[in-house]
Amino acid sequence: MSATAILQALLNGLMTGTLLAVPAVGFTAIFAVLRFPNFAVAAYATIGAFAAWWVNTRFGLPIIPALAVAFLAAGLAGAVAEKLALDALRPAGALTVAIASIALNLVLENVVRFAFGNDLRGFDLPIVADLRFAGLRVGLQQIQSLVLALGIMAALLAFLRWTRFGRAMRAVADNADLARLKAIDPALVATVTIFLGAGLSGVGGVLIGLDTSIDPLTGYRVLLAVFASAVLGGLGSIPGAVAGALMLGISEELALLVFPATYRSAVGFAAILLMLTFRPRGLLGERAA
Repeated sequence: MSATAILQALLNGLMTGTLLAVPAVGFTAIFAVLRFPNFAVAAYATIGAFAAWWVNTRFGLPIIPALAVAFLAAGLAGAVAEKLALDALRPAGALTVAIASIALNLVLENVVRFAFGNDLRGFDLPIVADLRFAGLRVGLQQIQSLVLALGIMAALLAFLRWTRFGRAMRAVADNADLARLKAIDPALVATVTIFLGAGLSGVGGVLIGLDTSIDPLTGYRVLLAVFASAVLGGLGSIPGAVAGALMLGISEELALLVFPATYRSAVGFAAILLMLTFRPRGLLGERAA
């Protein structure tokens, strides 16, 4: 195993992890406020990817405006689906809502399948040769996606830290009852959080689709990796989700140097198992009281 192969795997892992971080942040933001794992983020990623693909191929929109369309489409789908399918189940507990979100994910995936079919789709973008340096290779589209993902995550962190509504979201995540005493409406915050988390998942679906292709199972294929990233970093921790995604992306690429590609998804299962065994709260999760 050469040093160049290891460096290439690290570079690929960094790219992969950064793309996974966007939907992982959406997933963990929803968990932080609503306190249940919403597995429907996979469908929201697929909806966002198809929305961006449609406006890109139909109207010739560049990727950045298409990302905005993906964010709005996935965010609206998430907010509406939450009200219609999951909101009434919250009193039954987090496990019930989590299971219902799996069913919702299947329904939404099939809606996309009926609307667009099962064929693989690709964005209408010019083909550009990869950059090569020091024996390493990286695509210009990968670099663009990396920059976009970093910019999106930086904007989200700034929103949570510096805006009034961002502070309200953090207050509800910390203690909903105390936030209510501060004249913060937890129901409104929950709705906006669902919109934001689903929208980020949709943007993540676009970035993943730019790196490969899209079909009705685009989000489903990365659901385990997204969940593993959130668990690794600590459910409810946005910086933790980013760190977990980077760790998982690099681990998966390094694993390909040793194991066949068919075992790649096993890295996600192993990561969840190890983290839950030795540090259930994750890397940056809150410690148990």
